[in-house]
Amino acid sequence: MNTATNELLAASPDHAIAVAIAFVCGLIVACALIWGVRVGMRVMDKDTHHPGPEEQPHVPDGGPVHEMRERREPDDVPIMTPDGKRILPHELHHASTRTGKDQKPRRWSPGSSGSFGGGGLGRT
Repeated sequence: MNTATNELLAASPDHAIAVAIAFVCGLIVACALIWGVRVGMRVMDKDTHHPGPEEQPHVPDGGPVHEMRERREPDDVPIMTPDGKRILPHELHHASTRTGKDQKPRRWSPGSSGSFGGGGLGRT
């Protein structure tokens, strides 16, 4: 297509009608979307219970809860009890670890590379 054809198509009355129809359709779609959002907001306001300030969670009386750091060690399940009977499922406990005896945190010691193949001499 050349410039003359474009000018002829742009000036035709059919083109102006098509643009007007497209604009009106776009306006209808935009209005329908706005209406749908407003109806949805009204429905959510009616159906959903919004908790009041007295229903919100509060800080415990003892103050904020802080994390507790501890060293854990594996708690293996013995096959038999000390008196020689086997352990039944209801006698098992719920955790696979227990609080370790040594609670002192590990520290980096000079001379250790800290990783495999770190290039250091290691402990000598």
